[in-house]
Amino acid sequence: MSDTKAAGADGTADGEESTLTVVVAALANLGIAVAKAVAGLISGSSAMLSEAAHSVADTVTEVMLLAALKRSGKPADEDHPLGYGPERYIWAMLASIATFVGGAVFAVYDGVHTLVAGEELGDPLVSYVVLGIAFLLEGFSLRTGVRQVRREAARLRVPDSYYLRHTPDTAVKAVVMEDSAALIGLLLAAGGLLGGQLTGSGVWDGIASCLIGLLLVYVAWVLGRSNAQLLIGRPLPAAMRAGVREELRSVPQIVDVLGLTTLIQGPAEILIAAKVDFRDMATAAEVEWACEEAEARLRERFPSVRRVYLDPTPGRGQRRPPAR
Repeated sequence: MSDTKAAGADGTADGEESTLTVVVAALANLGIAVAKAVAGLISGSSAMLSEAAHSVADTVTEVMLLAALKRSGKPADEDHPLGYGPERYIWAMLASIATFVGGAVFAVYDGVHTLVAGEELGDPLVSYVVLGIAFLLEGFSLRTGVRQVRREAARLRVPDSYYLRHTPDTAVKAVVMEDSAALIGLLLAAGGLLGGQLTGSGVWDGIASCLIGLLLVYVAWVLGRSNAQLLIGRPLPAAMRAGVREELRSVPQIVDVLGLTTLIQGPAEILIAAKVDFRDMATAAEVEWACEEAEARLRERFPSVRRVYLDPTPGRGQRRPPAR
């Protein structure tokens, strides 16, 4: 497996690909939301209305993810010397909250209301047609996201599932998870409609609506947890940290790495800070050039590394020289 694991992708091309993935998902969900709402009102299906709320929540989520991609790409300035990379996780966190409030809460409420008060079933034909079209559109959107996941996983030589779990590109993760949940939700809505059509009872539709809501709760929880970890500060995977130590120790003037701190600031932004023991006989110029060489080696092996800070530190057991 690659040392980089899923710690980040490199280059502007990956950011552009993430933007395309989100735009495709947003356009698909916007059209689907309108169609589902119309079908739900015509058929009287709570599951269809829940699916409409689901698609509206997904559309809002994608708009927030686009804002995240745009704002996090701003270059560092005097007020933000480390850049704006972490801002994408704030917007992505808000997007997961939108999924919970806009989709899950409404779906569960509508489902419970249907189970308690019942509902009059209308003609489900329109709903079936809309569900079929929505399935195709959601499938196309999901395929765009999955293709990006597979390309990145293949480039990093890790399994697709590993990349999806650990990638700091939460925009792509959100699109894949939400589109997958959307396809499952469509099947649940179709099952609710079919159950009501066969039995004449709206109970099945209410159950389907509740299940859609619970599905959205799970998606919101997973995405919220991923973004919270990155906001708090997630280090590089253990294998990559070992690779960083290996590269630093390979520099001729460096004896040992006494402490290492790594931080993922964005999909293609990694910060490395280390306490380094240099050779006692190294001159100031040799230490300076050793720092330059260490940074160059790290950037060559791990292209996502953007910032490297090395702190010259006495080795363990060394005594402080007497004051002159």
